[in-house]
Order: sequence, then C-alpha cells, then structure tokens
Amino acid sequence: FQVRSRDPGGGNSTMASPGLSPDSSSHSAPACSPASDSENLSADELELLAKLEEQNRLLEADSKSLRSVEGSRRNSGSSLVSSSSASSNLSHLAEDTWVLWGRIVNDRDALTPPLPQELIRKGIPHPFRAVVWQLLCGAAALPVRGQYSELLRRSSPCERLIRWDIARTYPEHDFFRGQDSLGQEGLFNVMTAYSLVDREVGYCQGSAFIVGLLLMQMPEEEAFCVFVRLMQEYRLRELFKPSMAELGLCIFQFEALLQ
Repeated sequence: FQVRSRDPGGGNSTMASPGLSPDSSSHSAPACSPASDSENLSADELELLAKLEEQNRLLEADSKSLRSVEGSRRNSGSSLVSSSSASSNLSHLAEDTWVLWGRIVNDRDALTPPLPQELIRKGIPHPFRAVVWQLLCGAAALPVRGQYSELLRRSSPCERLIRWDIARTYPEHDFFRGQDSLGQEGLFNVMTAYSLVDREVGYCQGSAFIVGLLLMQMPEEEAFCVFVRLMQEYRLRELFKPSMAELGLCIFQFEALLQ
C-alpha cells in the first residue's frame, strides 16, 4: 500500500506504509513527515492538516468504530433479518391491540367503570369505536332508543332551521356533501328527533357538529342515543341552552388559563 504525495519542490515522492506493503523493506524513498514539510505549507493547509491528524487520531483510538465497520461487512445480511423482525413485532403489537379490544367488546362487564384510562388514551381502534362509545356512555340502555322511529314521524318547530343549517355542517366532508347525501339526511333526522326530546334546548347549530362526528362512526339511531346521553348525562346540553351561560363560563376559564 503506497501513498503518493507532492513534495514542496513540485515532484512526487512515495510514502510506504509499514506493515501494509509486502515489499516495503525494498523501498528506499524516505517517508514524508508532516513536521518536515510544515514550514512550506500555508496557514490554511496547516489547519487542514491538523484537522485530518486529529480525525485520524480519534479513529485509531476508537476501537468500537473499527469493529463496527468490520462487523457491518460480516453481518450485512443480518440487518435485513433484524428489520423484518422489528416489523413483525409491530404487527404482533397491532394484533395484540385488536385482540385486546375484541375481548373487551365481547365481555361487556369489562367496559363498566373503571376502564383503564391509559388504554383509552392510546386510542380506540376505528372498527371498535361505535360499539365502545355506546357501551362506555350506556347509550344502549336508554328508554328513548325505542322511540326514535316514532319521533321521526312527528314534526318539529325547528325543522326549517335545521334544514337551513345542514349544508353548513362539515361542508367539505364527502359523507355530508350534497343535498340528498346520507350524511345530511341522517343529521336532519337526529337533530329533529332531539329537538322533540329536549324542548328547552331544541336545536342549536353547534351541536350538529357533535352529531355529525357520531354519524361518521355509527348509524343514525345509535348516534341519536349516544348524543342524548352526552347531552343529558355529560352536561353538554348546558352549553347549548338559550342563555349559553355554561358556554360563557367555559370561555372565561379558557381565557384565564391562557393568560
């Protein structure tokens, strides 16, 4: 192994690296030392040479980096195995999550409080949300569930206002786009039925966005029951009363926290 370097006089000299050349003892050319040539180098070249020497010293001192280079050549195929095993672990993790939520849905007693909050905060898988949301809030046991079809046969004084606002609820969402879309029809039915159940609140435009979100996850009768439960048991109806006093309180609390 030989390195050719340009000497200060413009010629070429050969520097043999001991121990790397099989016939290094036969070369009589003197080795170039940085100390002997440093007088003829510029300041920039000296600075660069110092940086190179420092890097070489660090590389030589770092035995771990040398072993890692050699190991990477020997184990180039094993990295594919490790990456595949990592993806396999992820798939097993996702599978375990599905199995866990499947067991929870099948075992209704597991959904009674207290349910581990960490599990919910990690996210309920999309296919399970419709069932889990209903079970968590107890919507299936509502007496009003059997009255939904009857409520739809009745007329509400809020129908005209509801129909007017329907197109302004998630207007860019494909499910609610179009006057004859299933989303708009389901939203109209749920909002009309609730206006008959809760005469004090009746209809408020802001609540339609909650119903719209529920309709993205479940049929309209189930969405109606969950919405009734949220409004009555979780006090969301306090935000939509005509005085909107609770909404003003929430805004005040938010502004105080923000300050």
